[in-house]
Amino acid sequence: MNEIKIELSEVNPREFFGQQNVHIDQIKSYFPKLKIVARGATLKAYGEERLLDEFDKRIEMLQAHFGKYNVLDKETIDRVIQANSTEEYDPALEMESFILHGVGGRAIKAKTVNQFKLIELVNNNDMVFAIGPAGTGKTYTGVALAVRALKEKQVKRIILTRPAVEAGENLGFLPGDLKEKLDPYMQPLYDALRDMIPQEKLNKYIEEGIIQIAPLAFMRGRTLDNAFVILDEAQNTTHAQMKMFLTRMGPNAKFIITGDPGQIDLPRRTISGLKEALLILKETEGIGMIYLDDKDVIRHHLVKKVITAYKNIEHQN
Repeated sequence: MNEIKIELSEVNPREFFGQQNVHIDQIKSYFPKLKIVARGATLKAYGEERLLDEFDKRIEMLQAHFGKYNVLDKETIDRVIQANSTEEYDPALEMESFILHGVGGRAIKAKTVNQFKLIELVNNNDMVFAIGPAGTGKTYTGVALAVRALKEKQVKRIILTRPAVEAGENLGFLPGDLKEKLDPYMQPLYDALRDMIPQEKLNKYIEEGIIQIAPLAFMRGRTLDNAFVILDEAQNTTHAQMKMFLTRMGPNAKFIITGDPGQIDLPRRTISGLKEALLILKETEGIGMIYLDDKDVIRHHLVKKVITAYKNIEHQN
C-alpha cells in the first residue's frame, strides 16, 4: 500500500487539527478511501497514489492558509478541498474579499472566487446579473453588498424584491394582512439581513422605509433612485415584469439581479424574463454578468452533490 508522510512544521498542529481533531475529521470525510492518521505534528495517509497526491496538495493549501491567517475553520476547509484546482482557491483573496462586519462582529466576506468576482463586478457596474444554482451565495453576497453601501452612505435605502410566483402573485387566499401574506416568500431576504443588522435596528430600518422588502408587482410605476436594489429569484419573472423592473432604475442606483434558470416555476410556455434579458443585454456596456456553479455552493457539502446529480440527469434527457 502506498504511503505519504506530511510534517506540519510551519503550523501549530493542535490548532491545525482543531479541537478534538474536528478539522482533521472533516478532511477525512473528503477522502474516505484513504486511511489517515494524525499523530503529534505528523500526518500519515495510506491508499492509492492518485488520492495521496490530491490529499498532499490540499493539505499544502490548508497549511498556506493557516500560515497566513493563523486560523482555520470549517468553511475554509470545504472551500479549499472542493476547489477544482489550486487556482480556484487563492489565499491572497481572503482579506480582499471582506465585505462587512455582521451581527456580533462576524466577518462577512466572499467565500469563493466567483463570489469575489461578483463583488468586483458590482464595484465596477451599476447593474449586475448573478446567475447560479441554490446555495452559491449570490443573494447573500448581494445583500451584504447592499448593507455595506447603506452603512457607508453610498445609498439612502435598500430595496429587496422577488416575484411571488409560488402563489401566482394572488395572495388573497392566504390568512393575515399583506405583510403576513408576503413574509414567507421574502424569508430568505430577511434571514440574510438578520445576519448583518441587529434585529432592533433592522425593524427600525423597515419601519422607516430605509429597507424595503416587497413583491415585484409593487415596483411598477416607481423610480428607484439613491438605492441598492436586488431582484431575487429573477428566473420567475415574465418578459413584461423584467422589462418593467430594469426600467425602474434611477440616478445613483445599483441593481443586482439574481436567479437560477434551472429552477423556473413559471407556467409552461411562458418565457423567463431572466433568460431573455441575459441574451438581450449580454453585450451592453455597464452591465456585468457572473455565472456561479456547483463549485460555489457553500451550504452542506451534500448540496453540491445533489446539484451535480440533477445536472447529470437533465443532460441525459
